[in-house]
Amino acid sequence: MNDHKQVVVFSTVESPEEASMISRHLVEQGLAACVNIVPHVKSVYIWKGKLREEEEWQLVIKTQEALMDKVIAAVKRLHSYDVPELIALPIIAGNPPYLDWIKESTLPL
Repeated sequence: MNDHKQVVVFSTVESPEEASMISRHLVEQGLAACVNIVPHVKSVYIWKGKLREEEEWQLVIKTQEALMDKVIAAVKRLHSYDVPELIALPIIAGNPPYLDWIKESTLPL
């Protein structure tokens, strides 16, 4: 089991430049240990009553649950969407040294 309470946060952005800018900011500020950028994700959704199908870039953010308010605030400030996706899922188990690295690589709590 994982007692550190790390989370994986998902967000999508509209361009590779935005993906890189947000990812770098989160890591440089100690809000995330790592952000994976997954290119060319196809999203299908309804927005403002219209069916949309868009190419986006998926951010997979590894951080601590206690930093979520700061992560959300930073992403909302930097993001181009009116309502950015920010969904956190708990890490319930994993490689202990990797989980320790997430904790050590983010802001002290």
